[in-house]
Amino acid sequence: MKRNLVYLTTILLISFLFIQNTAGQADSAIFQRKITIAAVGDIMLGSTFPDSGMLPPHDNPLLLLGNLADTLASFDITVGNLEGSFLNSGEPSKKCRDTTICYLFRMPERYAGALARSGFDILNLANNHFGDFGYRARVRTKMLLDLLGIHYGGLLEYPTSIFRKDSILYGFCAFAPNAGTLDINDTVRAEAIVRKLADTCDIVIVEFHGGAEGADFQHVPKCEEIFHGENRGDVHAFAHRMIDAGADVIFGSGPHVTRAIEVYKERFIAYSLGNFCTYGKFNILGPNGIAPLIKVEVDKTGRFLSGRIIPVFQSRPEGVRIDPEKKVISKIRDLTASDFPDAVVNISENGYISYK
Repeated sequence: MKRNLVYLTTILLISFLFIQNTAGQADSAIFQRKITIAAVGDIMLGSTFPDSGMLPPHDNPLLLLGNLADTLASFDITVGNLEGSFLNSGEPSKKCRDTTICYLFRMPERYAGALARSGFDILNLANNHFGDFGYRARVRTKMLLDLLGIHYGGLLEYPTSIFRKDSILYGFCAFAPNAGTLDINDTVRAEAIVRKLADTCDIVIVEFHGGAEGADFQHVPKCEEIFHGENRGDVHAFAHRMIDAGADVIFGSGPHVTRAIEVYKERFIAYSLGNFCTYGKFNILGPNGIAPLIKVEVDKTGRFLSGRIIPVFQSRPEGVRIDPEKKVISKIRDLTASDFPDAVVNISENGYISYK
């Protein structure tokens, strides 16, 4: 009887240790898992305002994306900046005296499906063009994105998104200096929003739409940027404060050109991803026509592990394509070396991002 009791106790102890070890290995595997987050800059797939002349060939937005649609869909999370709203008809809420120099974007509602087909998980709505066609367009766009299962944020009425994908809980928020959006210059409120997401989520992704526009503003000045009388934020200070508050990955848009990248406190920052797929009136000459598809690998805590710049460029009417000349890689290498000479990351000639 005593021998049987000893035998049973031994078996139970071995079983307990096996279970503990297995659980520990599972926890370790989850912790060590690499999560791939990809991001692109501005997206505007064609506009019916002021007429249909700004729609892509064959009325097919997927032709603009080409093979990149499949590439975008291959990542764990894919993020982009939606530079406009979806609405089939309607008048603009902004006054536009001269449509040759005034930019208002009204994408056909049927074009929204191209973003779902391309695997976008998150779209930033905090920018200066989402409100071009007023309340009706905002409501319709959100409804379409909800139907397609695409998450979004950055609006006063819809500031954040929280969702689970493949066992990881993500939080997203976005900021801009524009009416109806979360204010990039109200950093106290922004910190509170990010801190609340960080208390709940495994990984917090922040997007901002800030900084001056155009080829003259490719550098991160590390001060407030005033453009056409508008305060477009100090994007460097903003990004650092958001990471201090708990953000894990930060993507910037707004300047319509590419800017430098940085890793701060083991968290990744891209200060501007430029024009990704922008059909119609967008300027795609010179630096405005090249952009990165940024792939960032993080662990379950959001800590940056490695990354890659996939270089793309735009042409008319073809759309966005992989750039064999890799011009944006050289651009980001130069800008990062200039703006962040003490950067802790290295960017190879082929666009691979690693710690020095």
